[in-house]
Amino acid sequence: MDRGADKSTLGVQVHPETTTQEMPYNLTYETNAMILVEVSEPTIRRQMFDLILNEESLAVNLDLVNELRDNNKIREIACKLRASRRYNTKVRPRSFQKEDLVCRMCSDARKSEGKFSSNWEGPFRVREVAKGGAFHLEWLSGKILPRTWNGTHLKFYYS
Repeated sequence: MDRGADKSTLGVQVHPETTTQEMPYNLTYETNAMILVEVSEPTIRRQMFDLILNEESLAVNLDLVNELRDNNKIREIACKLRASRRYNTKVRPRSFQKEDLVCRMCSDARKSEGKFSSNWEGPFRVREVAKGGAFHLEWLSGKILPRTWNGTHLKFYYS
């Protein structure tokens, strides 16, 4: 198949992938696809097809495939960094230390006084810092809460 084909005549999906700017078929098989109409009906692309020129261009493209993959990898990493920066702008990192006083967010299931009750309960003491932003809490009386709490559901308690 001819690698120099116009991208508008390729397979079912004519839009390139966002991160690599390459067609999925091209990334998988390192060649452009022909749609069924091109196979059954004579087109200019098929009439102008030169086997020797195609073999030479495939050999050149095989030499450049590693460079193409490296460029696509760099483009993919840059796209992921842009997306993570965009989504992390609203993240407020909170780091609690052992013995800090915190309040935890009340879920609707734990609210006893209806929808007008407080959204936060506490204070609690951070007993231990676990992995991944989780915290073990205890009441100020020393009674331990049974599970870990994510730092996104905690805030500092100011008295």
